[in-house]
Amino acid sequence: VQLQASGGGLVQAGGSLRLSCVASGSMLSYNVMGWHRQAPGKQRELVAVISSTGNTDYADSWKGRFTISRDYAKNTVYLQTRSLKPEDTAVYYCSYGDTWSSRRVPIIWGQGTQVTVSS
Repeated sequence: VQLQASGGGLVQAGGSLRLSCVASGSMLSYNVMGWHRQAPGKQRELVAVISSTGNTDYADSWKGRFTISRDYAKNTVYLQTRSLKPEDTAVYYCSYGDTWSSRRVPIIWGQGTQVTVSS
């Protein structure tokens, strides 16, 4: 499986971005795709994930502001971000995994897309 992320950029505080990640290759019938982020000097952390059956999980920091969704026909996962804050600045990575229990440690990473929020 290969992942191609896009949609990052520079945005003012309060703005929004929609990140997209297209998966290609041989995907398992059950899978978990999602978004993680890595801010400068910090560890990579889960933002949101969604399974192929529609289960979702969000980190508390982004619950209510970010929405994850999937287009199963297009093998694409989206992260709609809203009310962005400077502390949301990070590289956002698309991810792919094969079990719900290991959703915080996916098996495949896409390339990152930079999100920069200016104050």
